[in-house]
Amino acid sequence: MAVKNLEREREKCFAANKGVPVPGVRALKRFGTCLSGSSTIQATKDGALHYAEVEWTKKEKEIKDILRKLDQLMPNVTFKDVKTTTSAKNSQAAILNHKEAYCVGDHLRVRLDAYDHLGQRKVYGGDFLRARISSPSLKAGASGLIQDLRNGSYLVDFTLPWEGNASVSLLLIHPSEAVSALWAARKKGYDKIAFTGRFLSGTSEVSAECGFHLSQSLGLCAYVDERDQEAFYCVKPKKVPCEAFVRLKSHNTAISYLTELERSLLTRSNIGMEIPHELGEIPVVLCERNNTITTKTCWMGAESPFPSGFVWQDQWHPLFCPMASFNTGDEIKTCLGGKLVYFMGDSTVRQWMENLKERGKTLIYLDAHVSGKPQKLMAIDVAENIQLYWKKHGHPYIGSNEYTVKDHTYIAQDIDKVAGDKNTVIVISLGQHFRPFPIEFFICRALHVRAAIQRLLLRSPDTRVIIKGENTREMNIDQEQFSDFHGYSQYLALKYIFQGLNVGFIDTWDMTVAFNTNHVHPPNYVIENEVNMLLNYIC
Repeated sequence: MAVKNLEREREKCFAANKGVPVPGVRALKRFGTCLSGSSTIQATKDGALHYAEVEWTKKEKEIKDILRKLDQLMPNVTFKDVKTTTSAKNSQAAILNHKEAYCVGDHLRVRLDAYDHLGQRKVYGGDFLRARISSPSLKAGASGLIQDLRNGSYLVDFTLPWEGNASVSLLLIHPSEAVSALWAARKKGYDKIAFTGRFLSGTSEVSAECGFHLSQSLGLCAYVDERDQEAFYCVKPKKVPCEAFVRLKSHNTAISYLTELERSLLTRSNIGMEIPHELGEIPVVLCERNNTITTKTCWMGAESPFPSGFVWQDQWHPLFCPMASFNTGDEIKTCLGGKLVYFMGDSTVRQWMENLKERGKTLIYLDAHVSGKPQKLMAIDVAENIQLYWKKHGHPYIGSNEYTVKDHTYIAQDIDKVAGDKNTVIVISLGQHFRPFPIEFFICRALHVRAAIQRLLLRSPDTRVIIKGENTREMNIDQEQFSDFHGYSQYLALKYIFQGLNVGFIDTWDMTVAFNTNHVHPPNYVIENEVNMLLNYIC
């Protein structure tokens, strides 16, 4: 009897995967999976569903472990008066290792003490800060490494990688009180973004509410990936089958999990405030004893340090490997000749493919026969046997323009379809579209991608896989949904998840801080540097 029950549950999951409503299957609330109740699953120890439950238990433990690591970094504070929150204007900075001049490769160490608007010294940390050195005349910049002492003080370490006078910038992106509020609010719901699906069947065309967590009392169409139990739902339209789901779009909702007082900290005038200081210009001179760049070529599996490099004359220079330049179309063609490159993810990695197409000169787009928001691109150079493909990642994909869902897949599914070899490259970007949702959702998705990469490298260890980090973005957007604090949390999660794996990691978070772009889609000269990092990994 137990085995028959299990088979029925599995059949329901298969039905859900084909878009058939499955009101009898209880979804695990946190991640929207199709796994059924534990009492049924535990009835057998060797059924397929039991195996799925065991695998899910392992995955859930890893999700909780990563969440625990992130929680340990986050402040947990409340406030009743904005005047008791961190003030950029009142905070103070001082150099700890003052010199008349520093050598290239030396470190500049700065202590930052946080004060509130009343002039009182802060006694706890958790402020979301951004540290940068720059020399505008040299078109140079680099990130600083910030250590939170958890007592209201911070140590900032700058590597000084170029000759010339450098200036220090210390930004208070969010005070610790806002960070605490954002972190708590992010855990509370999937409903900051709403989705509307369009169903088309013959002459019938209807719209329906869609999302990750909908009430089963409404009667749902469930679209479930069997392997990873990724699930997306739509309210089932009357007289139209679930298979008629053809297009999707999203819009912001008015839902907020912040109080009015907390939201007041997140207005544009309170974001990214410069912390005034009297550090002056930092003189850096060339000394023979110092060399900031290693001679080892960029290699797969390398641990990316922070900062991972610096900008000089608008060119990126990684600190852990030398950077070859690809300035001509011929150099790019030589690098990519005979290669098949898959770009999987959001529009920030689509920019990479577009940049290669423009710089490669002889690459041409093929008509993907899609309308509305771009979902996939194909470009080829027949003579050089170069193939480039970009495809958007699976739900969630946020945008007010409709896009088709008929060829919807998740990145893990797409990776599983790649045979792989020494001339195959996969580039993955996840992040921006996940910021409005609970971070465990992002972690779960990234774990599925990692598992697919592990399967790929087992069958084809010569395949090169590159993980692209997130870009920093605009500060004048809804911070509860899209704050860079959410992006930074995901950036840390990615580093936890992919550490030790034989992949390349391109730290575009560090790069966009160094370039000081503050735009989800950086200008082309920044994209060119990001793409050059990619080419250095694969050529």
